[in-house]
Amino acid sequence: MSGTATEDGTTDDGFLGGRLKMLQPEKGYRAGLDAVLLAASVPAREGERALEAGAGVGVASLCLASRVSGLEVAGIELQPELARLASENIARNGLAERVSIVTGDIGHPVRNLAAMGLEPNGWHHVFANPPFHDPATSPAPPDASKAQAHLTLGSDLDDWVRFACVMAKPKGTVTFIHRADALGALLSAMAGHLGGIEIFPLWPAAGKPASRVIMRGIRGSRAPLTLRSGLVLHGRDGRFTERTEALLRGGEALLLDQPV
Repeated sequence: MSGTATEDGTTDDGFLGGRLKMLQPEKGYRAGLDAVLLAASVPAREGERALEAGAGVGVASLCLASRVSGLEVAGIELQPELARLASENIARNGLAERVSIVTGDIGHPVRNLAAMGLEPNGWHHVFANPPFHDPATSPAPPDASKAQAHLTLGSDLDDWVRFACVMAKPKGTVTFIHRADALGALLSAMAGHLGGIEIFPLWPAAGKPASRVIMRGIRGSRAPLTLRSGLVLHGRDGRFTERTEALLRGGEALLLDQPV
C-alpha cells in the first residue's frame, strides 16, 4: 500500500494489488489495512446503496465499489482537502458513475444531509472507521489533519452510531472497524439501535490479543449478539496470512460468519 511521492505533497499508493491508485497526503492521516478490511466486510450486493461516514480520501469506498459491481457508494468527509483528494481518486479510478463524496459533518441536522443528497433511511449499508482516540486521554498528533482524523474532537462513538442508524434503511446494516478496547463503548452506543450484532476480532498473530474489531449490526433487528472467530492477520513468519492476502490484494469479501 506504499507508493511514490508526488510534487504536491501527496503519495500515489496502490491498493487491492495495484488495481486502485490512490492519492493520499504524504504527511498526516493515511488509510491502510483498516480501510481495506472495513470495505471487505460490508455485505453489499449489486443494485444496493452504501454510505461511508468519514470517508477520508475514499479508500474504503473505492475498495467496496471495486469489489461489488453495480453498487452505488457515497461518502461524507469533514476535511475539505481529503474530500478533494477523494473526488480525484474516484475520477482517476474510473468510478465516477457509481461513487461520490460530499464535504460535510456527520453532526449536521438531517435536513442539511438531505440537501447534500444524503437522504436519511435511504442506504442499505452504512460503514465507518471512526476516530480512534479521545483527546482527553491521547496527545494530539502534530499534523492537524491527522489529529482530526484520529481524535474524536467533539464527535464521540454515540454520534457516529446515531448518524449511521439515521441514514440506514430499516433492516440495513451498520459496520464499524475500531480498536478492540473500544468494544464496550461501541456496544453501549449500538444498544437500542442495532440488533443481530456480530463481533469479529482481528488478531495481529496467533496467541496475541486482538488489536481491532469489526462490528456489524442490523437496524431494528432483535436478533442476539454473536461473537465470531475472527481473523489472524500474520503468520509465524510475520507475513500476512493467505486469507489476509486474499482480502488486501485480491479484493475478496470478508464473510464474518465464515470460519477462517
